[in-house]
Amino acid sequence: MDYIQKALDLGAASATRFALSDIVFDSRVILKCMFGCADFGKEHTCPYQRSPLSMEEYERVLSNYTWGIIIGCPDKATSQKISYEIERLAYLDGYYFSFSLSDCGLCNECSKAIEEACRFPQKARPAFHSVGIDVFKTVRQLGLPIEVLKDEHAPQNWYSAVFVE
Repeated sequence: MDYIQKALDLGAASATRFALSDIVFDSRVILKCMFGCADFGKEHTCPYQRSPLSMEEYERVLSNYTWGIIIGCPDKATSQKISYEIERLAYLDGYYFSFSLSDCGLCNECSKAIEEACRFPQKARPAFHSVGIDVFKTVRQLGLPIEVLKDEHAPQNWYSAVFVE
């Protein structure tokens, strides 16, 4: 299956194949999560609140993949829905370890805020950046647009990744 075309058909603004060597890991990302993310620790998909894996362990686990797809969208909810669908399709094609990283956008407010279990535990995924990936450097070296938001109303380039094989 052409996962790039499928992502575009589903509404992605961009979809690009990557090799694992294109993914830039940087442990400084945790600083931006802890001291720059308004949702740090407030969502079920925050890996530092839920997962026993460290950033180094995420890098080790993800290094078992060789390629995947980076999906660009204008908003978090669209990015999450498309990346999850590409993960599901890759799984059905025999890539049984396919896994998407996309900041969860399934609920308007995460159920963790009201101390309830996740409403969509099979679909919720951690963010591309929250496992130690420098999204800015990764997508820029692939020629994709990304800028620091200087205004909360500025259009976003929201990225997710599906690690396929």
